[in-house]
Amino acid sequence: MLLPGLCLCLSFGCAASLSSSCLSAQFRRPGDFILGGLFPFGQDTVNLRARSEPTLLLCERLFTDGLIWALGMRFAIDQINNSSSLLPGITLGYDMYDTCFEALVALQPSLLFLTRNGTTGIGVLCNYTEYQPRVTAVIGPHASDLCLVTAKLFSSFLIPQVSYGASSETLSNTELYPSFYRTVPSDKNLVEAVVLLLTQFGWNWVATVGSDDEYGRGAQALFLSMVGNDNICIAFAGLIPTEPAEPGAQKQLEDTVKLINSTKVNVIVLFAFSVPAQALLEHSIRMGLGKKVWVGTEAWMLSDIAASIPNIRSIGTVLGFVMRTGTVPGFQEYVAELFSSVEKEEFCRESRELSSLMNAEVLDTHCQQCGHVTLGDIWPMLGVSTVQPVHVAVYSVAHALHRALGCTPKACPKISVRSWQLLHFMNTLPFEVNGQSFRFDRSHSTNTGYKLIFWAWRNGSLTSLPVGDYDQSLYIRKSQIQFHTADQKEPTSECFRRCQPGQFRRIKGFNLCCYDCTDCPENTFWSSTDSTSCSPCPQHQWAPARSTRCHLRSDRFLFWDEPLAVALVTLMALSTALSCGTALLFLKHLQTPLVQVSGGARSLFALLWLALLSLSCCLYVGKPSDGLCALQHLSYALCLNGCFSTFLPKALEIALVTEFPRCAPKLLRWVTHGRAWLLVAASLLAEALLCLCHLRLGPDFLVADFQSLPSEVLLVCGTKSWAAFALLHGYNSCLAFACFLCTFMVQSPASRYNVARGITFATLICFVIWIFFVVLFATLRTVLRAVAQICTVLATTLGILGSYFIPKCYILVFRPDLNTGDYFQNPAEEEPEQDSV
Repeated sequence: MLLPGLCLCLSFGCAASLSSSCLSAQFRRPGDFILGGLFPFGQDTVNLRARSEPTLLLCERLFTDGLIWALGMRFAIDQINNSSSLLPGITLGYDMYDTCFEALVALQPSLLFLTRNGTTGIGVLCNYTEYQPRVTAVIGPHASDLCLVTAKLFSSFLIPQVSYGASSETLSNTELYPSFYRTVPSDKNLVEAVVLLLTQFGWNWVATVGSDDEYGRGAQALFLSMVGNDNICIAFAGLIPTEPAEPGAQKQLEDTVKLINSTKVNVIVLFAFSVPAQALLEHSIRMGLGKKVWVGTEAWMLSDIAASIPNIRSIGTVLGFVMRTGTVPGFQEYVAELFSSVEKEEFCRESRELSSLMNAEVLDTHCQQCGHVTLGDIWPMLGVSTVQPVHVAVYSVAHALHRALGCTPKACPKISVRSWQLLHFMNTLPFEVNGQSFRFDRSHSTNTGYKLIFWAWRNGSLTSLPVGDYDQSLYIRKSQIQFHTADQKEPTSECFRRCQPGQFRRIKGFNLCCYDCTDCPENTFWSSTDSTSCSPCPQHQWAPARSTRCHLRSDRFLFWDEPLAVALVTLMALSTALSCGTALLFLKHLQTPLVQVSGGARSLFALLWLALLSLSCCLYVGKPSDGLCALQHLSYALCLNGCFSTFLPKALEIALVTEFPRCAPKLLRWVTHGRAWLLVAASLLAEALLCLCHLRLGPDFLVADFQSLPSEVLLVCGTKSWAAFALLHGYNSCLAFACFLCTFMVQSPASRYNVARGITFATLICFVIWIFFVVLFATLRTVLRAVAQICTVLATTLGILGSYFIPKCYILVFRPDLNTGDYFQNPAEEEPEQDSV
């Protein structure tokens, strides 16, 4: 056990005198270029005496770590000075001081480093280009708090400062700290690894605690800013005092444990150094917090202080990340040889010679109250302390000097190099140490990655077992981790249950981890774990409710093999056969009075168009195309016009005879016999011109409707121009209306057949059908739209056949006795009625 007086030492040279008074000068040595070293040792003696036994252990640990880091720097410098290729002919000197983890203490040697070489004064200049400070570069300090103070100071003079332990993300700002470098990753890399660890285990309801210092506050702030992107919710975030002996610290620790317990979390992320971490763990055990998963960092997980807490196993499972570092070959042997040399007179004589060259009054490098330290005191720590970052820090400056001086493998020019000239080479060029390549990134850090370690207990002793690695991605050997649960599997730490595939999280209130699981609606899918919404499917795809992926939509139209299509095609065939049969029957009795009074050959012409109209139903079945869509309305309008154009001469003939008997003799020749065909041809020509106009203004086209059906794309014909549609069908409506007006009031004697009545009913049926058709055509957006069009065509055909032709067929077949000139007298042959006097 070291004496409390140990922590009074302010300079490393004084601390080194623990081995022997002649060792003090061994940590200050001249050279062509001097490196300044800042290492942690001291603690305040008064406060230390008021602390418990573990705090004395902490002081010993701080001193041991500081001593080993300083020895690591000395070892690297001796290696470089003995190298024949790195800086041949150039010797590096060093000047090491203790920081005592206090900013004011660290400022004293820092100011000394800035003094003009050979003096104890700092020049106040406008231009420091030719300024030569006492040291060329600075190694250290270890803590982020101290680096935030010293980095501003050294950056003002552009003196390279390479820390071997400061990980604060604030120091990554190269605009504020252009000359600050570090041989450890920043806290941002550490926090990314922690977030990946929580994500892989599915822990989204956690508490986080940080020590109230730069390291704890900075790391926790980074953690809080990152977890939101990974759907991890913070149940509690708090800070704990760095000094447990401070007034109110105990109550603050108790309140923190109570708040953690109230959140019911099973995972606690702890960013703190060993002293505050020890205090929190002790209070957690004493207050019965229960077993949790503690996610820690190197700052306390590798400390024997935290591990020595009584009943430490009761806290649960401890996982955390430590920096991946390599060994420094020959370092242990170097330290052993150095301590053995202390006992030799030659070593002490050399130390006295070096001491005479130094200014002993500078920062009082002698310490009379220090005790003694032996190789046995520090030997256990030589294998576990992170010496490599210090070693790499020294080599980074040496390689920059090598390039700045323009050295060759054989010699270095004896020229003057300013500190600021090293920055360019440190920023841009890689360097190699013990066969491993290093390079400072844009934030002036070296990211060597992390190891995930697990506190494993073997025969009652603690072992830090590596169970994973992190380098941009995290790999965990989960089978090697034995959790504190009954089945040794990872516990859950969630606010609510995890949603099933196909469900998204509907947030309740303001906490992202408090939610209900809701099924994804149709045409949306569950895209990622713990998603707060469902992603819509692309337009050409669909998905059922609670789906995890989208499916391609199938085309939907009226297929030929559908039962409804088969029924409609059968009805179409019957309608066509009926039209053809009627035509054949009329052809057989073409010269009979009944056929002649019905129009004669023009009736055959009308039946031909009705047969074509029935056959046009085939255009609505099967997969539509732009061409088929354009033909549908054209065929309907033209065929219907061909039928109505044959009715028009007969309707006009009847109207002239019955309503205008005096004008009838002069006008009947234009609507009867051969000239009636001119009227039919003119009507068809007019409709043909309207068809061309319809094609010009905008024919119907194929439309892929993705909205009407949930899982299919509906292929329908869309109307491009409603004006062209109105023109095309409006002419037929006017034609039918004219026929209706000419015939609906005509009365015939009871002894004669009323020819006009058939035309009246035929046109009236068409009007009713068209009213329903227009309404359905404008509103239907399903496959039934094609069905409605087919039904309209068939209803029109059958309506005309049933109202005009079928009654005549009945007479021809079943009542041939009525097929006489008296019963079917042509209206033109009737005697005009005389006007009454």
